[in-house]
Amino acid sequence: MVKYVVQIGDEVLRQKCAEVKKFDSDLGRLMDDLRQTVRAENGAGLAAPQIGVPLRAVVVDVEEGVFEMVNPVILSKKGEQTGAEGCLSVKGKQGTVTRPYRVKAEYRDRTGRKHKLTAEGFFARAVCHELDHLDGIIYTDIASEVYDLPEEDKQ
Repeated sequence: MVKYVVQIGDEVLRQKCAEVKKFDSDLGRLMDDLRQTVRAENGAGLAAPQIGVPLRAVVVDVEEGVFEMVNPVILSKKGEQTGAEGCLSVKGKQGTVTRPYRVKAEYRDRTGRKHKLTAEGFFARAVCHELDHLDGIIYTDIASEVYDLPEEDKQ
């Protein structure tokens, strides 16, 4: 089900999210909701706190595919990239953010199976952005600048 995306100022976005302990039908519904909501909003990713659920679960939806990541951890970071970044929880704004160019991460899927991935470029940016949400960090906290989008680009 498509959910309302919580906006900056809501305290759930600043919480350190709890680890997922149960890999059950409730988690499956949460992952479905994240997937459907990120698609409806034309986003590159969405974290559970962005729909009001303070759990360590994200969906990243990029050219490389759709990745459902539960209890994700970044294992290593390499290189650097600086570019524009936005957020479904910070409508009408964009910022310049420096992130690693490559990240290796480990996570579990909705059934509890462990996976690893290596992400580069925009994929790495999306992974880092969504995992930041799980620790209460919003891109505006680390951006070198934040600016308003032109009216025609605002959602």
